[in-house]
This record gives sequence, structure tokens and C-alpha cells, in this order.
Amino acid sequence: MSRSWIDDALAEAEPTGHEGPAAGGRRQLPLADREQQVLDRIDRARRRRPKVREERVTMSHGAGGKATQTLIEAVFLDAFRNPLLEPLEDAASLTVGGARIALTTDSYVVSPLFFPGGDIGDLAVNGTVNDLAVSGARPLYLSAGFILEEGFPVADLQRVTESMRAAAERAGVHVVTGDTKVVQKGKADGCYINTAGVGVIERDGNLGVARAQPGDAIIVSGPIGDHGITIMLARGELDIEADIGSDTAPLNGLVADLLDAVPGVRAMRDATRGGVATILNEIAKAADMGVLVSEDAIPVRPEVRGASELLGIDPMYVACEGRLVAVVPGEDADRAVAALAAHPLGEQAAVIGHVRAEQPGIVQLKTAFGGTRIVDLLVGDPLPRIC
Repeated sequence: MSRSWIDDALAEAEPTGHEGPAAGGRRQLPLADREQQVLDRIDRARRRRPKVREERVTMSHGAGGKATQTLIEAVFLDAFRNPLLEPLEDAASLTVGGARIALTTDSYVVSPLFFPGGDIGDLAVNGTVNDLAVSGARPLYLSAGFILEEGFPVADLQRVTESMRAAAERAGVHVVTGDTKVVQKGKADGCYINTAGVGVIERDGNLGVARAQPGDAIIVSGPIGDHGITIMLARGELDIEADIGSDTAPLNGLVADLLDAVPGVRAMRDATRGGVATILNEIAKAADMGVLVSEDAIPVRPEVRGASELLGIDPMYVACEGRLVAVVPGEDADRAVAALAAHPLGEQAAVIGHVRAEQPGIVQLKTAFGGTRIVDLLVGDPLPRIC
């Protein structure tokens, strides 16, 4: 497994000074000073220009964590850099003929194709709708591109398309164009789906994680980790049984209710690959602010927590497909939670932390035991092919 920027920073941190004895007769700084020294080194390491060190793409590059971010910034952003792409939000905000629209695209390679609570079809529709919704847009139209493997059952394809039709109807969008390609047997995994989505931005203002300010509240709309754990258990590779289903759902109605109640929302993201932990790091980096969250405040279903512990996975890094993270001014936090909780998809919404000026670029978690730890970007890929 590759080293994270925290590993590099800690390796560089050689305690010096004349305060307190250390092993081998060395003397080191007081604990608070040593912690700040490590945080400073972490910050410097994180601000270095991203560089892909691997010679070939690995599964980690698709996990939504550190490797994904490095690949995006070092390869794609460098190649296509422009002001519309640079914010790296879930959808691009464009102006066409005086109208503001949002454009997004995504691809779905989930395995298995059918799982408790959903399948690749409604996942593709909901995921694209949600990327538009959290960008402040009203989703309107989708495209659907299918890459099918020779031998894929037509009955399964019809099941997938029917699921997409029903999901589009629930979200109030239309699939208006598409494409189909077939590859030789063994060259794919049954069915892959690519979607693009277009929506109209009808509200004033711009959303973006770079807008976060000290004192802002960070809210999650419900229990996290349901989707990723569902996919892992659905593969049947583990002898674990749990009553868990995917949370895949369209969030555009929930988002509209939130924006109606709190027009001053700073940012929203749907917590897919890399989970809530990745979004928190994106907030900290883009806004150059610190983020402090409380472990006790983060909603996790007991079944998901239990399965995560057995798998050795932190729910903070597990993907959701029907949950959003919102950043709102601190004084609007109660109103925002009430608006989310009034919607069926936001009944367990909660404030999980706050933005602060201290330790810019760093996410820290208050643990259930009273201490704090740094929440890094995901390193490696413990949950491949989950969306």
C-alpha cells in the first residue's frame, strides 16, 4: 500500500529542542509543540504539487481518495485546466444564452449489478441527478451510454432499463439521448453505464466548498455507509449477514427543501466514493480552513457499524448514494437540520462538526474516547467497484 502524505510528514518530523527527556537520551519539545510541528509538516506536504508516482493505473486511483485526487489534479486538471473545471465541483456551472445551467457526467461499474435496495440502473440515474442537485441545479435531462459484454442476458438489460425509467420518473427527469457499444466476451463485466446530466440553476448565488468560512456548520443528511457495505456483503465473498440495503435515492427534492429554508447554504456534496471523510478533506483544502467533527455526532446504523468493524473499515470512508453533506452558516444550522429532517430522506440529519480557522487544510475528529485524530484522505481501495 502506498504511503499517505501523513506518513511522509511524520517521517520528516524529527523532534528537536531542549524540553523533556526522550528515549536514547534525546530531548524533545513539549507535546503541544510537537503536535503543531507535525501539523505544520503535514500542511507543507499536502500543498506540494501533485504527482502520480505509479507507472500504471491501479484500483486505488478509482477509490475516491488520495490516489484519485492526485490522478485528477496531476493528469486531467493539468491537461484540461480552465476556470470552469478548476473548482472540481460535482457539476460544472455554465452560462448559455443568459441562462445558468449545470452539466455533469459519471460512469457506473458496480459489482454486482443487482443488490439489496437497487441496481446499476437506478444507481446511474440517482447518482447523476444528485450531482446536479448538490450543485444547486434543478435536474432536467440525462444521457445514457451502455457498454455491454457479449453474452449479457437481454432480460437483465431490460431489468436495468426499467429500473432507470422508474428512477427517472421519481426524480422528474428524462433520458433524452444515449449510445450502445458491445465488446467481446471477457472484455467487460456484463454492463457498464455512462451518464451525463443537464440541469438549470434558478437560484442566485454560487455553491462551492471553497466558500466555507470559520464557524460554519457541517451537516450530514442521514446515516452514512449503507451503500458501500451493502455492495460488499452482496458479493457473497464474506460470511456476514446483515439487514442492510443501499440508500440510493434522488436528492433533488431534499436539496430544494434545504435551499428554500436556508438560501445562504455555502456548499453541498453527495457522499459517494471516499465517503464523508473525502468531502471533509475537500472542504478543508478548497477553503484553506480547518475542519473539526465529532465521532459521536455522525449517524451510522448499528448494522453498518457492526459490519464495518468486522471488515476493518471506517464508515467515514464508505460510500453513500442517497446522502449529502452541507456547509451552512453556523446561525442557520438548526433551521437547516429541521428542513432536512422534515423530508423522508433526511429524517436523521445531524450537525457533525464545524469549520474553523485553526489548522487550515486539516480535518480532525473528536473521538468517542475524548481524544482527537487526523482524518486523512482514503489511501488504497478497501471497497472497489461500489458505484
